[in-house]
Amino acid sequence: MSNDKIKVAVTGAGGRMGKEVVKMVLEDEALQLVAAIDPSAGPVDAGTIIGAGETGVTISANLAEALNTVKADVLVDFTVPQAAYSNTRTAIEYGVRPVIGTTGFTPEQITELDELCQKQGIGALIAPNFSIGAILMMKFAAEAAKYMPHVEIIEYHGDQKLDAPSGTSIKTAELISETRQELRQGNPKEEETIEGARGGYYNGFRIHSVRLPGVFAQQEVIFGGHGQTLKIRHDSYERAGYMPGVNHAVKKVMTYSGLIYGFEHIMD
Repeated sequence: MSNDKIKVAVTGAGGRMGKEVVKMVLEDEALQLVAAIDPSAGPVDAGTIIGAGETGVTISANLAEALNTVKADVLVDFTVPQAAYSNTRTAIEYGVRPVIGTTGFTPEQITELDELCQKQGIGALIAPNFSIGAILMMKFAAEAAKYMPHVEIIEYHGDQKLDAPSGTSIKTAELISETRQELRQGNPKEEETIEGARGGYYNGFRIHSVRLPGVFAQQEVIFGGHGQTLKIRHDSYERAGYMPGVNHAVKKVMTYSGLIYGFEHIMD
């Protein structure tokens, strides 16, 4: 294989998102799969779990051992919050650029990881959402908030999602807050007769999390004004929809140093 390929390692390779990442890497001639990590997937060829045949890359159980064995440029991680932080630190220690789609990082962790990247002179990305449509939804919502500051967010995910509200809704709220001064909405005498009925409070507005089987990932941002409402909604129907964004991120992270939080910063 050509030496100028970007060498990619994938954690959570046996998971639903991990399989899509493995498939995306194998289908792009500019990328080379050099490692796949998943403690529960077993020592099988990474290609067999997606029906692509033998690739010569055996799924490993331990990230550090895998990175000690192969030379990787980028690590793509779609695992769980408990594992993603440790995986990110490990990647940075090995000089591997992390591209992280897992949510749940604290601001303190993000600052720490940024400092570690700066010391290593490598780039990193943590993105709550890699969907181009979802990023546009966030951008449009932030723009609308300048003119219609009364807003609420409703996000819908499957009932097995661990965190609530979603990373996408929190990122949307952060972007809205950059263009909208804090405004405590609703009746000042409002009382919840059932705790949590009004959703989570963020900078004066509310975020509502729906968790149901049969749902994949949707979010709508609702703005209210005098005699009118504006709804900005994005719907994801399958995990493959995130892969163009992940592909772009893998290539973009090779071009800068430090940690960037949010895919919108690297869309150009």
